[in-house]
Amino acid sequence: MRRLAPAVLTLALAACGSGPAAVDAGGPTEAPSAGPSPAPAPTGPSLTCGTAPVTITRVPEGLARGPRFGRIKSLTRPLEVRGLSWRGAGEELRIGVVCGVHSAERFATLVTRSSLVAHLGKPALHWRTRGEVRNFMWLERPGTAVYVAVTPGLARELAEIAGGVTS
Repeated sequence: MRRLAPAVLTLALAACGSGPAAVDAGGPTEAPSAGPSPAPAPTGPSLTCGTAPVTITRVPEGLARGPRFGRIKSLTRPLEVRGLSWRGAGEELRIGVVCGVHSAERFATLVTRSSLVAHLGKPALHWRTRGEVRNFMWLERPGTAVYVAVTPGLARELAEIAGGVTS
């Protein structure tokens, strides 16, 4: 499967448009765009793998800032992770950056048993972990991948949360 990943990635990216990604309970998929929408104003916390920050503009109501995290157990190799979490009402949201992934081919092999999709025309992975936690990660730019994870009660908001991460 790892030998096929670059070919699948190339075909997936060639077939992808630049419309926003839609995420349902089953995972992210590319959706047609109704037209350009204004980008959210960068008003939230930022994370970075260097000089260009990734800003979080959408956190669901009722969640309070939780602890930082520096590890994603699903990654197949050790990479630097910088993340923030929010918790409330038995739910959790985690958003972070994964530093050091410089090519789409390497990105495609970062998580075993994940599905390769697209997010805003960029390569993305989605997978589930224990407790039906939905995990979604995309290669924002060479050197920086963005990671978003939600517990089942927040699954319907995953697309909006991911769309609210700007760089």
